[in-house]
Amino acid sequence: MDRSFPEGFLWGAATSAYQVEGAVGQDGRGPSIWDTFSRIPGKTRNGDTGELACDQYHRYEQDFDLMVELGIGAYRFSVAWPRIQPNGRGPANQRGLDHYRRLVDALNRRAIVPVLTLFHWDLPQALQDLGGWPNRDTAERFADYADIVHGALSGEVPYWITLNEPWCAAWLGYGSGVHAPGLRDDALALAASHHLLLAHGLAAQALSSGEFGIALNVQPTAPASDDPDDVAVARLADLHMNAQYLDPVFGRGYPAELLERYSGVSDLAFVREGDLDTIARPIDFLGVNYYRRHTVTASRPADVVAEELPGSLGAWSIVPPDVGVTAMGWPIEPEVLTELLVGLHREYAPGRIVITENGAAFDDVLGPAGGVEDPARTAYLREHVEAAREALGAGIALGGFFVWSLLDNFEWAEGYDRRFGLVFVDFPTQERTPKASARWYGEVVRPGGVLPV
Repeated sequence: MDRSFPEGFLWGAATSAYQVEGAVGQDGRGPSIWDTFSRIPGKTRNGDTGELACDQYHRYEQDFDLMVELGIGAYRFSVAWPRIQPNGRGPANQRGLDHYRRLVDALNRRAIVPVLTLFHWDLPQALQDLGGWPNRDTAERFADYADIVHGALSGEVPYWITLNEPWCAAWLGYGSGVHAPGLRDDALALAASHHLLLAHGLAAQALSSGEFGIALNVQPTAPASDDPDDVAVARLADLHMNAQYLDPVFGRGYPAELLERYSGVSDLAFVREGDLDTIARPIDFLGVNYYRRHTVTASRPADVVAEELPGSLGAWSIVPPDVGVTAMGWPIEPEVLTELLVGLHREYAPGRIVITENGAAFDDVLGPAGGVEDPARTAYLREHVEAAREALGAGIALGGFFVWSLLDNFEWAEGYDRRFGLVFVDFPTQERTPKASARWYGEVVRPGGVLPV
């Protein structure tokens, strides 16, 4: 059996600016919604903030040397919008642009492929003060920002991602309120969702060179039983979390069934003529962030842990019996990744798919000898890389696999308690220690992606 991956396959690791950079008040950076939100008591675990994070703003050379040592050949990172435009509008902050020029140069000098994400949730607070993503003007401002960054780095960055996980930005930030800016209003979340997609389409017009796509956290759903109510709510959850983004990006507009569901929440007047054409601008690749499937029930069970899904769907997500979980409580079902990739290929026929995030949090500890043994993460990654290989064998045009994350980092509302990294970070000292999973991943990527048996 051929166990190899194609030549040119991108084996990488990913981070985002607010989760790793720190230096939130340096070199002209303005505040983001996450600076504001994380300082509100009770919003993040232990009151943690990204003020220091992994201090990668100052330590990126060290981190990139570590990537070379591990054999990781591509780095997906995000640009902090507030570093480029502290108020979300107007001329560029030259010190911010210069930082990312130096960062990209450091990657290229090491032959690490830069994959740049323009927005990974750190909206400038000044734009939130004017309404944030529910305000259409934010999409226009994002297009200006994209043009500035692309103009500065287009010759050095071959791959561009407009947005990371717009579902999370909209529905966790404006719907359930568990993420910044912490609002709880489905009508605002719907408007935010549309304007995020509009921002993607408008930014795409500025990306005149390089290849570009969008990274969606596609979350497959399955009914918890054959009960018609469970089947119906699982379908609704799929429309809400997946088709709400995939359909318009691929030129289908919004699902009629979903629009009918939300007709009592909003009149959808924010969807203007021409918007859907802008959103449907052809992409070069679809970024897929895969972590879990939701097994959905229409009634909250009394005997198992259940998570209510955002959007007032009347949907509860549970972990099926005998399925292992990560430290986040997320089910581990690697075979679903193969099914997902095959289904996306069949349903939407993207020219290429890149797995832009996949990984798991576990309760890692630094051992007495100074190493970190994380067999659960190694097993998780092995199974998911094998699932990706199975999709390749089924004829899926798969262009890359990025582990989330390169470093343990600020995990949003979970603070620093949830460790996703290939590299252990001792946050008080900022010392980096590659975990056993990082060494395993290096064995995979060095020979060109031959998966060890």
